[in-house]
Amino acid sequence: MSLTLAALTAQDKDTLRTAAYGAVSLMAAADAAGSPHKAATRGAIALASATGQVGHVLAAKTRIENLGGTTTAALAEHVLPALTAAMDLLNRQSPAEAADFRSTVTIAVEAAARAHQGEPGPALAAMARKITAALDAA
Repeated sequence: MSLTLAALTAQDKDTLRTAAYGAVSLMAAADAAGSPHKAATRGAIALASATGQVGHVLAAKTRIENLGGTTTAALAEHVLPALTAAMDLLNRQSPAEAADFRSTVTIAVEAAARAHQGEPGPALAAMARKITAALDAA
C-alpha cells in the first residue's frame, strides 16, 4: 500500500519535516568548529532533492518550529524523538515510504558530514550515529 499525502495529518507532516530538517540542524550544530553553514546547506539540498511522497512533504514551504534550540542538547531532545516518531508513523502506514524517508535523512546526514575536506570529526561522527540510532529505534 502506498502512502498518500491525504493520509497524513498536518501534525504528521510537521513531524516528518521536523525530523528531517532537525537531523540536518543537529549535524550543523555538531560541526560548530568547522563549517556549520556549509553542513546545513548541503544537508538541506539533499532533503530538497527527495522524491516520492516524502519529497512532497519535505518540499512544503512551512515554518518548522523549535529547530533553533539554544544548545545542541536542547535541539537533540526535540529532534531525536521526532526521528523515531516519523519512522514509527511511516512504518505503520507504508514500509516503503519509511525506507525512503530513512534513506533521504541518511543521505542528508552524509551530505552534511562532507561539508569540509577529509573525514568528519568525532563530534560529527557521533551525531550521525545518534541520528541513525533514532531512525532505527522505531
